[in-house]
Formats: sequence, structure tokens, C-alpha cells
Amino acid sequence: MSEEMELPERESMEFDVVIVGAGPAGLSAAIRLKQLDPEMSVVVLEKGAEVGAHILSGAVVDPVGVDRLLPDWRDDPEHPFKTPVKQDKFLFLGPAGSITLPNFMMPPLMNNHGNYIVSLGNVCRWLGAKAEEAGVEVYPGFAATEVLYNDDGAVMGVATGDMGLDREGKPGPNYARGMELHGKYVLIGEGVRGSLAKQLISRFDLAKGREPQKFGIGIKELWEVAQDKHHPGLVQHSFGWPLDMKTGGGSFLYHLEDNKVAVGFVMHLNYQNPYLSPFGEFQRFKTHPAIAPTFEGAKRISYGGRAITEGGWQSVPKLTFPGGALIGCSAGFVNVPRIKGSHNAVLSGMMAAEHVAAALKDGRASDEITAYEEEWRDSDIGKDLKLVRNVKPLWSKLGTIGGVVLGGLDMWVNTLLGGFSFLGTLKHGKPDYACLKPAKDCKKIDYPKPDGVLTFDRLSSVFLSNTNHEEDEPVHLQVKNPELQKDSEFEVYAGPSSRYCPAAVYEWVTEGEEEPRFVINAQNCVHCKTCDIKDPNQNINWVPPQGGEGPVYTEM
Repeated sequence: MSEEMELPERESMEFDVVIVGAGPAGLSAAIRLKQLDPEMSVVVLEKGAEVGAHILSGAVVDPVGVDRLLPDWRDDPEHPFKTPVKQDKFLFLGPAGSITLPNFMMPPLMNNHGNYIVSLGNVCRWLGAKAEEAGVEVYPGFAATEVLYNDDGAVMGVATGDMGLDREGKPGPNYARGMELHGKYVLIGEGVRGSLAKQLISRFDLAKGREPQKFGIGIKELWEVAQDKHHPGLVQHSFGWPLDMKTGGGSFLYHLEDNKVAVGFVMHLNYQNPYLSPFGEFQRFKTHPAIAPTFEGAKRISYGGRAITEGGWQSVPKLTFPGGALIGCSAGFVNVPRIKGSHNAVLSGMMAAEHVAAALKDGRASDEITAYEEEWRDSDIGKDLKLVRNVKPLWSKLGTIGGVVLGGLDMWVNTLLGGFSFLGTLKHGKPDYACLKPAKDCKKIDYPKPDGVLTFDRLSSVFLSNTNHEEDEPVHLQVKNPELQKDSEFEVYAGPSSRYCPAAVYEWVTEGEEEPRFVINAQNCVHCKTCDIKDPNQNINWVPPQGGEGPVYTEM
């Protein structure tokens, strides 16, 4: 927005605790705060149009967190945990066949007995209702876009973005100034690669002494399948084809209730070939002889994509800063081999809430709740992540076969010896954006044309995500240096943005053009943030669009 433009002052609201993000971590923190002190004023901001609108996960949920937060949840007829896991299957896929791996070979932590197949979006909607019943103020449709600091440099709140700006960032006819929400403490639970978390990690040097955070891109579809293809409670994980043995990733089929099957594909974002398309690989995966029969006569009903934190134990940044803390996936608490993070998100939200409540009871405000940072590695969160800390670096260094075998052995050793590993704690190496090779050193990949029955294009897929953005608003995908984008991302790396994005946001237009032109179809964005992670020059900055915009996922 123009600096000379005089803007109206923002209104402000005062709370004891401000929470950014109505995911499992943020809502659990809010509920726990009200359990500890019903008189405490707590607000949760959510950028999605409704609670759960931007939530996407597999998901098989370990209920350990919910058990602690709401011990009597099973007595609630409205709870979303309808499908307990009944069967675990692990497949290694080759080009034409598959091998079923015996369950006894898997470390105990990979056993899903006692877990539930759910829509994590529905879990958040349920938790959101619980939070409101407890007196939490939950504001969906409000994107926190700015961190506010007091005179001492401590975080004192956040501001929501202005609404009704035009493409040039100037107030339009429906302009409304954002609002400031001040808190004695601020908890950041935006999810993976959140825009405010990224700023705070940089400002307070929270990643100092940690390994680079690692990421994956998860793409998911929800299908309604024929009754004879449906096996409620079946959890099937697979790895191998269509990826080569140097490229990390895995896939899943989760059979929910009501003839619903979630199919997903997770690809590690440290891949090297810029011609690779995670979306294209996902579509190919569904054609495998061990996968395709599930979808005979089925109907695809939803689609989405999002980034996943994969760095684990050695990549979790310092969690606390003056005036607040990081919780959930903003901190990076996903257990990669288990493909689970929501249980740790709930536990981290609760843990942060307990330390904040204790600080407020002591009359403190805007200081650093260091006890949260000091406690997490010895907690169940830390124990969960420590056992698997070498799986991701081994896969990255040794490839799929060697990495999975040695990673599995290391998990067994860690489990039997209480977190000890003969390998110690391995390093991750380069950040994901630095792993791409120049296009001249890589082979082009030709992906089959979608058939519209089992495989699809990206635009028809985005339609099923219910994504919506105003066309006449500032583009929320900010290219810092357009010349660098052309000279490097296009000329050196052959424009990988047109392939790594699962929503067809980016295009390089060359036909009939004197110069290649970078086109950003921001209205397609499903907020996965892969571009912010994988751009080889870190030249794309994802920021929230107007509040309430983006996907509106149902049952995802």
C-alpha cells in the first residue's frame, strides 16, 4: 500500500491470550486455558472462512492428546472419531506389482491399533465448538498478517489484514481496516510454514543451532467407493513406485465410514529433478494394479494439498520468544514415519497453555515462558520424535531401499534402548530449496494425459477444493525479484514452479512471447505453501490473502 496514504487507525481489543490458528494446536491451547481459568479471556483467529476450512491431513489420529484434553470425549455423541483402525497393511510398490511387508517387522510405534481414521477438519470443527462452549472467542475469516511488538521488543499481539484492497493495494469501495488484538501472551499455531512464524523465527533467531527444517508436499483426494471395495478401518501405507529409489515419499489409502476412502501421496521436497511434478506422480500412483481396483465405479468428491514438516527432533526451532510461543506444526512436531502430527499438536497446545496460565497466575506478561521450551524434549512429544529422528536423514542419504531398511532398524534400536541410537542424531544437510539440480543435468518427465475417471488435471481438482479468492485484490504470492525468477528459476531450472504447485498457480508463458512471462494465477492457491519452500532462490514469499479466502475443505 502507498506509504503516503493516510489510513484510519486500527481498533484494538485486549485479551489475556491471543492464539493464531484454529487447528488442533490452537484450539487445544484455548480449551486448556479455559479449563485452568474459566475467567481468562482467550481469542482464536482463523484465516479460513470457517473452522476446519483450511485443515487437510490423512488422517489417522493417535487419540493420546484428545484423551488428555477431553477425557470423557467418547461419551459425546457428536465426536468425529467414528472409525477405529482395524487393519494395518504396508506395501512396497514396483512398476507392475507389490510386496506386502509383514507387520511383525514394523517397530511397535508403527502399529495403528487404538487409533482412528478421521477427517481432521471435522475434528477441528468439533474442537472449535468445545472451545466456544468454554467461552473462547473464535473468529474465523480473520487472517493475522502482522506481529505487533511493545517498546521492549516483545510480542504484544497481532493485527488482521485490511479487507477490500484493490490489485494495487489501495482501498476499494468495500475497504475495512484490520484490527489489532493485544494479548499478554501470543501463541502461534498457523500450521506449516506460517507467515508470522517465519517472521518470528527470523527476528528472534529461533532456528540457531538447529538443523534446517525439512518438508514434504501432501496431496489428498477423498472418494466415495463401491460398497464391495470398502473396508472400514483399513489403513494401507505404501512406498516405492512411481518414485525412483532416490526420491523420497510415500502414499496411503484410509478407509473411513460411509464408503469413503482417503487416498494421499506425500513427496519429500528435497527432490532434485526440476521436471518432477508431485501432482503428476500422485495421479500415476493411483493407476498401480494394487491401488486402482479400489476406485472402480467410485466418485471423487474432494481434493487438496498442503506442506508437511519433516525435520522432526533436530529441526524443531526454539519454541519461545518474548511474549509468546510456537505450537503445533508451526513448531514442526510431525512424526514422519507414522505420518502423524495432530496428537503432538494437541499436546503442544496444552503444554504451552499450562505454562502461560501459570505465568498469568504469577502476574507475569509479555516475558518468555522458557519452561515450555525446557520441557518439550522430555515430554511425550519429545519421546515420540526422538525415536524416529534418523529416519528422514537416512532416507535422504541412502535412498528408498537403504534408507527405509536402516531407518527401520534404527527405530527398533531406539525403541528397545529408550531413545539411544548407535548412529547418534544425524544431520539433514541442505534445506529443500537448495536440493534442486539445474535442468540441464536432469531428464524430462512426460506425464500421461489424465483420463478424467481415475486420473485428473489440476484445474478440475482445484474446483473440488472449493477455493475462492477475489480477483481484484493484491496478489498474496509475492515475487521479490522478477528478473531473478526469469534468469534462474526459468533459465536454469526450467520453471519448476509450474510443476511443484498442486493447484496450477504458476505458469511460464512462452508461445508468441518475445520474453518468457511469469503468470501467477493466485485465485487457484490452496495455501499449501510449497512455493515458499521449494523455490530454488527463495524468491517467492507466501502471505495470507484476505481473511476467509482460500479452500473450504469438507471432510478433509
